[in-house]
Amino acid sequence: MKVDYRITPFNILMITLGTALYAFGFVNFNMENHLAEGGVSGITLILHNLWGLNPAYTSLIINIPIIYMGAKYFGKTSLLLTIYGTVALSVFFEIFQRLGLHINVGQDLLIAALLAGVFAGTGLGLVFRYGGTTGGTDVIARIMEHKTGNQVGQSLLILDIFVMLASLSYIDLRHMMYTVIMSFVVSQIIDLVQSGGYAVRGMLIITKKPEEVVTTILHKIGRGATYLKAQGAYSRADMDVLYVVLNPQEINYVKEVLSQIDPDAFISVINVHEVIGEGFTWDVQKKLPWKK
Repeated sequence: MKVDYRITPFNILMITLGTALYAFGFVNFNMENHLAEGGVSGITLILHNLWGLNPAYTSLIINIPIIYMGAKYFGKTSLLLTIYGTVALSVFFEIFQRLGLHINVGQDLLIAALLAGVFAGTGLGLVFRYGGTTGGTDVIARIMEHKTGNQVGQSLLILDIFVMLASLSYIDLRHMMYTVIMSFVVSQIIDLVQSGGYAVRGMLIITKKPEEVVTTILHKIGRGATYLKAQGAYSRADMDVLYVVLNPQEINYVKEVLSQIDPDAFISVINVHEVIGEGFTWDVQKKLPWKK
């Protein structure tokens, strides 16, 4: 299914900022400290280190046929934002190389890897959050999903592993391990930026006193709750399972309340990627017991 974002000045601004941050980290930490990377950016680093080719140009050259092949898998607006993000990234690669900034990390590869991860993760997170991409292997992964049925995440992993292994042609194992650290930081920061840094949790509650628990959640915490009809696998007894979405500090309060209302209640806390609705994206006025 093709999903389109609207093209607005704010979207363009944030995608521009994202590509600038990514390019800044790429030039000043990856290139300066011989840290590899996955995807097309990783390929440009291989070409740069083996034959001295400028990533600003090789990135664009590699991405043109990739975007052309993947055009039919994008909506029109998403395609335009992808083209813009790809061109902007190449432009910033060139700008930061010409500026010739040299950030001294004292030959500490761990600091370089962490900083590279922060800049890349923040930059890509902004680009993805506002509807753009920087081309590359994520487009190839979409094509592979359509042709072979492989999930995008699996295809990306395979492609990145291949590029990483090829990068051993110019870096040693020590630099590769720091690259792995950088990649982990990138993935965590991307998730953080895309979710807005707002942590929420889902809580499933199985209790013998659901009405009392719901009353407490509604009136003392100010959160809504949903009854889910369920049946015990062993007892075959029908029961109501409560589902509620809470902030991390509210989770602790509910646990405390449940220990008083029903010490035998079964609780499962799950991560929630995003919540849209009252109390999270809509403002509500309430007084929380622990904030009085």
